[in-house]
This record gives sequence, C-alpha cells and structure tokens, in this order.
Amino acid sequence: MKKYVIEFLKRGMAFAGFGPVVAGVVYLVLSYSIEDFTLSGLQVFVAIISTYLLAFIQAGASIFNQIESFSVPKSMACHLSFIYVAYVGCYLLNSWIPFNWLAILIFTGIFLVTYLVIWFVVYFSVKATSKNFNKGLI
Repeated sequence: MKKYVIEFLKRGMAFAGFGPVVAGVVYLVLSYSIEDFTLSGLQVFVAIISTYLLAFIQAGASIFNQIESFSVPKSMACHLSFIYVAYVGCYLLNSWIPFNWLAILIFTGIFLVTYLVIWFVVYFSVKATSKNFNKGLI
C-alpha cells in the first residue's frame, strides 16, 4: 500500500501545477467577459491553492486504476469519490457554484454523467485496443 501512496503523491506533484494555470485562464476570460471584474488578493490566493490541490488530487487519483487487488468497480468508486470531493470543494470554496443543495445536486448530476461517459469511453477504448493487440499475438 505504501508504494501506491508514494505513486499518488508523485503523480499529484507532477501535474498539480496545471491547476493554477486553469484558474488563471478562467479569470482571464472572465476579465474580458465581465465589465467590472475584480478579485481580491485573498480570492486569487484561494483560487491558486484550491486549483493546485484539485489538479494534485485528480492526477494522484489515477493510481486507483492500477491497484491490482482492486476490482474495476472498487477502483472506479475510489477514483470517483476522490475527484468528486476535490471538485465540489474547489467549486464551493471559489464560489463557482453557490452553496445550496439544489446547486450541489445539479453539479453532482452533471459531474456523474460526465464522469461515466468519459470512463466508459476510456474503458471500451482500452478493451478494444487490448483485444486487437491480443489478436496480433496469436
């Protein structure tokens, strides 16, 4: 288990820098879209730290797919749980969605549908590639 925790941390650190870049792009677009768009220093700081942590967790959570003792559903559930909590936390902390149950429920629905679509596309793509690769071995 220790090797998976270390790999989680390595992956997270390797890709975490993309989070603040995403926050910067979002704020750049908003600054051109909203006439009197302003942010306080605290808002910028919170956005940088929270998107850094979001990207860290997103990248690190990919380790769940490589733990051989985990079934596919268990791996998927762990991955989904980690990134869902990270996304909801980041979005609420930055006020990108309001803190009310309806907004969180709508966000959750969109998140789950998007997650499942991406997961199934990747799963079936890998399965098809593996099948073609195995045919080439025979």
